[in-house]
Amino acid sequence: MKLSGNNKHNTTSREYTKKTLSVLLAGAMVFGGAGAVFADGASAVAASLAAPVSVAATGAFSDVKTGFWAEKHIYKLAAQGIIVGNNGKFRPGDPVTQQEAVLMALRFMKLENKAAGSSVATALPTGFDVSNYYKPYVVLAFQQNVLDKATEMAADNLKTSWGTRKATREWIAKLLIRGIGKTSDAQSVASEPSGFADDAKISADKRGYINAAIDLGLTNGLSGNIFNPQGEVTRAQLATFFSRAEAQSPVVYDNTASGIVTEVKDGKIALYSGAASTVYSLSSGTAYFTSTADTAISLNDIKPYTKVTIIGKNGAASYVELTDPKPQVETIQGTFARLSPSANKLWLKNADGYPEYAFDSGTAFVDAGGSAIAASSISEDSLITITRETFTGQNKVLKVQVTSGIVNKTVSGTLGSIDLTAKTITFKNASGAEETFKWSDSALFSYQKAILSPSELKAGSAVNYTIKNNLIASVEVTQAIERTVQGMLTELTDASVVYKKADGTRGVQLLAPSASIVIPGYDKPAAADLIADSVYGDTVELTLNGSDQVTKITVVNRRMEQQFGASVASFNAKTNLLTVMGSDNQAHVYQLDASTKLTNASGSVPTLSSMAGMLTENRKVNISALGQRALSLEIVSKYEGTLASVNTSTQMFALKTADGRSLSLPYPPVIEIFGRTGLTINDVPAGSAVTAFLSASQDVLTSLKVKTSQQFQLAYVDAANNKLGVKAAAGNLDIYTLGLPLTDETGQTIKLGDLKAGDYVNVSSLGSSPLSIQSVKLTTGQVTAINAAAGSLSVKDYSGAVLTFGAGGGFKIIRDNAGSGALGSLSVSERAEVRKDADGTVIIRVLPVQSRSFSSYDAASGRIVVKRDTIDDENYRFILAPNVYIHQGDTTLSVQSLKENDKITVYFNNNFVVEIAKQ
Repeated sequence: MKLSGNNKHNTTSREYTKKTLSVLLAGAMVFGGAGAVFADGASAVAASLAAPVSVAATGAFSDVKTGFWAEKHIYKLAAQGIIVGNNGKFRPGDPVTQQEAVLMALRFMKLENKAAGSSVATALPTGFDVSNYYKPYVVLAFQQNVLDKATEMAADNLKTSWGTRKATREWIAKLLIRGIGKTSDAQSVASEPSGFADDAKISADKRGYINAAIDLGLTNGLSGNIFNPQGEVTRAQLATFFSRAEAQSPVVYDNTASGIVTEVKDGKIALYSGAASTVYSLSSGTAYFTSTADTAISLNDIKPYTKVTIIGKNGAASYVELTDPKPQVETIQGTFARLSPSANKLWLKNADGYPEYAFDSGTAFVDAGGSAIAASSISEDSLITITRETFTGQNKVLKVQVTSGIVNKTVSGTLGSIDLTAKTITFKNASGAEETFKWSDSALFSYQKAILSPSELKAGSAVNYTIKNNLIASVEVTQAIERTVQGMLTELTDASVVYKKADGTRGVQLLAPSASIVIPGYDKPAAADLIADSVYGDTVELTLNGSDQVTKITVVNRRMEQQFGASVASFNAKTNLLTVMGSDNQAHVYQLDASTKLTNASGSVPTLSSMAGMLTENRKVNISALGQRALSLEIVSKYEGTLASVNTSTQMFALKTADGRSLSLPYPPVIEIFGRTGLTINDVPAGSAVTAFLSASQDVLTSLKVKTSQQFQLAYVDAANNKLGVKAAAGNLDIYTLGLPLTDETGQTIKLGDLKAGDYVNVSSLGSSPLSIQSVKLTTGQVTAINAAAGSLSVKDYSGAVLTFGAGGGFKIIRDNAGSGALGSLSVSERAEVRKDADGTVIIRVLPVQSRSFSSYDAASGRIVVKRDTIDDENYRFILAPNVYIHQGDTTLSVQSLKENDKITVYFNNNFVVEIAKQ
C-alpha cells in the first residue's frame, strides 16, 4: 500500500479510518448465505446449491424486513445468485460454518462450477472433517489458494470438525482477502498492530488480513474499539462483507450491468452500457439503493443520465443501485438564430458566427417552465439552453429549452402562489417546473361556470392557463381545492345553503355529506343552532371542496341578543309575550312561537302550553332572540363555568361563565369529584371546570360538580357485565360502562373487550359520574434521541417504528419509583415505557435492566435461567413476555439461539422480560 510516497503501513491512518467509517456490518464481518441451505448430503438442497435460485429483490425473504440494516447487501447478492434462502427465509441471525463460507467464497469468485463432478476421495487427509457435499468445494478452495493449506491442515487446527466449525471474524477476514487476491496487501501489514483494544487476542497469522480488510474499507470494529476476533459471523454479516468486497474484486457477474440511465418510463428502465441500450422491466419487487448508503431509495430517485448498476434476469431488473447521481450531460447557452425542420438542425449566433447543432425526433423542445413547445415556435433572438449527452461520444442533443423570449401557449398545471399586489401567479407545469407570469387587466379567471376574482384562487388547484405575449390571458380552475366564501345565512336545508353576498347578490351552494359546523362557545353545534334569516341571519364562512360543496360552516358573527339569568316579570299565555328584567335592570319583551326552542329545568323539551306554567314571576331564564323574536328559552337549572375564587369570610365563591359573566354563589352543600369523597369547596382548585346545580326554586345550590379527566390503570375488565375497575388512591373504583362512549386515543370507538387489566385509561367525569372512557397508548422501546433544549425525545418501539414526543404538557420521568421533570436525566439507549397523562404530561417510566450471563431456557414455563451473581443470588429465573424482543444489534434472534455463558442485557417491564440484547 502506498501512503505519502512510501510503502510503510500507516497504523495511524488505519485507526482514523476505523473510527470514522460507518459501521459497515453492524458489528461483524460478513459473507453470504448458510444454514439449512447447506444441509449435508440432501439431494434437494444440493441441487439448489448447484444452481442457485434467482430471487426477486424486495420481500424475497419473509424474515428480512424493510429497513433491516443488511437488507441492501442480502438482496444484492440474492439477485446475483451468490446467496439463496430456504422456504422463503434467509435467517439473517444464524451463524455460518467454515464449509458454508468456503462455498460462498467460490460463488463470489464464480468458481463454483469448477468443483462439480471432481473426485475428492483422497484429496483431503484423514482427520480433516468436511461434510460430503462440501468436499469438492473445499478441495477447490485449496487449489485456488483461497484456503491456506499449512494453517488449515495443521494438527492443532483439527481437534474439532473443520467443516462444521463456526466461522470466526478473523478467519472470515483471511478467507475474503485471499479470495479477492489481496494476500500481498495482508503480508505487507502483517507486523503492524491493528489498533484495537483487543489486539492481543488476534491470531498472529490473521493480523495482516484484518489490517488489510480495514485498509480496503471492508470492515470495521465494534463499539469500545474492539474487534472480537473469535466472535461468530452471522448470515447477514457475511452477506454485507461479500457485497462490499465486490468493489475490490475483478469478477464480473453475468446478470450485472453498469451504465447510464437513458429513460425511466412506463415501468421500464433503459440502460446504455457502452455499445447499446438494454431495457429492463421494473416491478414492485425491484429494490433501489445507492452505492454510498445502506438505506433504500425509491424509483423517483433514479434520474435520467445518471450512473447505475442493474442486476436482472430475462429482462427484469431485481436490483438497481445508483452509483453516481450526477447527470452525464453538458449544457450550452446562446442566442437562437434559426431552425430547419427538414434538416433537423438549428443555429445559434455569436460573435464568431453561427454554430450548428443537429437534433432528432427524440429531442425535447420546452419553454422556460418545462412545458413542451413546437420547435418552430421559437422566435429569433430568444435565449436558449441546449442539453447534450456526454457518454456516447456522439454528443446528441437531448433538450432545447427557451429561457427567455416571447411566450404564447395554453397548458395545464397547478397553481403555486398568487401575489395580489404584484398581480403575478406562479404555476407548476406538468413537468414539475415553476414559472411566474403577470396577468393582464382583461384576464379571465373561472371555475366551472362561475367567474372568480384573483383573491379566490387557491394554491394547489389544478388549472388550464393561457399565456399571450408573456401575460396571463386566462386561468380556468379544473380541479379546485378548498376555498372559502362569506355572507349572511338566509336559508338552510338538508341539501343546500343560501346566503347573501357582500354585494347583495344571492349565493347558493350544495351541502357536502357530513358537513361540520363551528359556532364559537358551542361544544357540539348542530344545524339547528345556526340562524338563517333574511334580516338577522348569521354571518358565516363557507368552506368549499373541489366540487364546490360546503364542507364546513363557521359562524363569524351573529346579531342574536342573549339574556342570561333574566327574571320573569310576566307571561301572557294568550299572546305568548314574555316580559323579563335583564341584567341591565331594564324590561325586555319577547315573542314566543312554535319555533322557539324550549328547555325546562330537567333538561327536557316541553310544549309551549306546558312551559307557560313554569314562567312564574322571578323565575330565572336564559333567552336568545333576534330582535323581539325568541329563538330559545331555557329555565335556569345550573351554572357552568370555571371556579374563579373562594371567599372564606362570606362563604361565597365566584364562577366565571364561558361568555365572560362572573356569578357570586353561596357554598354548595355537596362537592363531587370522581374517585373522592368528603370534599369541601377548598378541595376544588381555582380554574377547575365546574357545574353548579340549583334547587327547583332556584334560590339555593344543591351541589357543585367538578369536571375532570383523570388517568387510571385498570384493575380488571368484566366485559360480560359491562363493568371495569380502576386503581385509585383509596382502592379500586367500579365503573359501569353501559351507555358510556369508549374510544382509543384517535377517537375511534372501541369495545370493552379491547381493554385488559394493566392498561391505562383516561376517565372524563362530571362530579362522581363518568362521562366517557378513552384508552391510552403505551410505547415501549429504546430511547434514541433526546433534545432537552427543544423539549422532545424519540423512542424506537419493538416493531421498529420511531415515535417523537413533545413537551407540550411537560415531562415526568419515573426511575426506581422516584420522579423527575428533567429530560436531561434520561440517557440515549435506555429502555422506557412512555404514555401521555390526561393533562398532556409525557410520563416516561425507565425500565429496570440487568447484565447477566445466560444459562438455559425452560420452554415449559416460558422463562430463562441466568448464572447466579453470588451463591446466595435467588434472582436468576425470569419469565419472558409473550412478545419478548431478543436480538444482537439489529438482528432478531430466537431464544433457542442463546447459548450458555452468552453475555446478555435483560430489560424488565412489570417483572416480565420484554427485551434481551445479546452482547
